[in-house]
Amino acid sequence: MNIITTVSEVELQGRFDAHEAEAFRELADNALQNSADLRVVLTAVDFVDSTALAELVRAMKRCREAGGDLTLVKPSAPVRVILELTKLDAAFTIV
Repeated sequence: MNIITTVSEVELQGRFDAHEAEAFRELADNALQNSADLRVVLTAVDFVDSTALAELVRAMKRCREAGGDLTLVKPSAPVRVILELTKLDAAFTIV
């Protein structure tokens, strides 16, 4: 038996806020058509707002509903602080 696992990856840069939320939603939705697992690289993101956090939670829920997971990859220091302050660091898989 062969098992093939495909993981989609989205890399974000700059600000991730309400102005970018719709574009992220489209990217995540498209990526989830190919895989239930999504990696979001946040190394080059210097700001997130509540709308962006809500989109990440939405994407995580969609991944889990499909039997996969959303992983946040190398969040920058400012993003990590926001995740910790909102306690979302406990909800997400962060590598």
